[in-house]
Amino acid sequence: MYNSYELNESVRRVLDLYSQSLIKIAFAYLKNIADAEEVAQEVFLAYLQKRPAFENDEHEKAWLIRTAINKSKNMLKTGWFRSRNPVPENLSYLPEEENEILQAVLALDKKYRIPIHLHYFEGYTIQEIAVIMQAKPATVGTWLARGRFLLKKKIGGSENEEICL
Repeated sequence: MYNSYELNESVRRVLDLYSQSLIKIAFAYLKNIADAEEVAQEVFLAYLQKRPAFENDEHEKAWLIRTAINKSKNMLKTGWFRSRNPVPENLSYLPEEENEILQAVLALDKKYRIPIHLHYFEGYTIQEIAVIMQAKPATVGTWLARGRFLLKKKIGGSENEEICL
């Protein structure tokens, strides 16, 4: 078990390492930064309350991401959340090209949006995404391919041109 100093150091380390990633993952589901930050806070609260034991850092990160996904899905199910339109209208703080790409990614169905985010923004492999999303690797590969195809149609570009995310 942790003493209070070890617990504080553990939480501080996890916050430093993963807070931005968890906010981005939640944002990919919720399309609202305030809600994404709330989900990240709930994930860290669960981490503090449960104090799970992990085999290694990758196991810890996967647990945090899975928890963020589950909490994001739960938020999406609430009546309050469904009754509003959280899609951001203006992301003027981003360069124009990044804004266009982010808007196109956010407009995708979540079955394409989440794997694309995990792969391109978080650096996960198809195998790792399959574990996180509790899906078969072939299914994740299909989601990525279809998501890329839909992005190419939205953003424009030739069939052979790679989209820079």
